Amino acid sequence: MKKLIALILFPFLIIPFETKSNENFSVEIEALTLVMEQYKKDSNSDINLEDSNNKKPIYLALKQDECNATVKVTEKSGFEIVNTESFDVNVCKKEILKVIK
Repeated sequence: MKKLIALILFPFLIIPFETKSNENFSVEIEALTLVMEQYKKDSNSDINLEDSNNKKPIYLALKQDECNATVKVTEKSGFEIVNTESFDVNVCKKEILKVIK
C-alpha cells in the first residue's frame, strides 16, 4: 500500500506546480494578439464572400528582444499561398509596423 501511494505521489514531486511558458513566450503572444486584432479589422473591411471563406491566415512570431518581435502572416487557399505579409511589432509601445519589401 505504501508503494502504491508513493508511486501516485512521485510525479507530483518532480513536476512543478506552476508553468512558466507564458513568461517565456509573453512577447510572442502579445505580438500575435496585436497583429491578429489589426489583421482582423483590415480583412473585415475588404469582405468578399467567395474569397473570405477560402483564405486562411497562418501566423508566425519570432522574438527579437524583450519588446520587439516579427510576425509573418501567410494567407493560404488550399495548397496555394495567396499572400505573405511581415510586421515588426513593438509590444512595449503597442506599435505595429508593416514591413514592405
